[in-house]
Amino acid sequence: MLTDAPVYAVIPAVDLARATAFYRDALGLKPAVESAEEVRFESGGTRFSVYRTPNGGKAAHTLASWKVTGLDAEMADLRSRGVVFEEYDMPGLKTVDGVAEAEGMRCAWFKDSEGNILCLAEEGTP
Repeated sequence: MLTDAPVYAVIPAVDLARATAFYRDALGLKPAVESAEEVRFESGGTRFSVYRTPNGGKAAHTLASWKVTGLDAEMADLRSRGVVFEEYDMPGLKTVDGVAEAEGMRCAWFKDSEGNILCLAEEGTP
């Protein structure tokens, strides 16, 4: 049943070499499997892949999120690696220093080298 199966994100990239460098160097993830068309990364006991396509970076929504503890520390580490967090100010979503807080969660969004939107999410905050 799907309730027992992990979800596997598949993220598009126009330039696979550039995307691989971003996930490796900026996010600190090690490639588990590499081919000319796809790179798979492991994170938190799951995998996700980044694949070559001319359609990378076109989605206007979050493609993958990491559930983290210590959001501020994670953000500081990623910022030290050159990651820039997005600022939003729209109905239902406002960030302050890159962080949105609502309903017991704190979230921060950033874009990868291809323009894909990614998220860090911390649950259980007041």
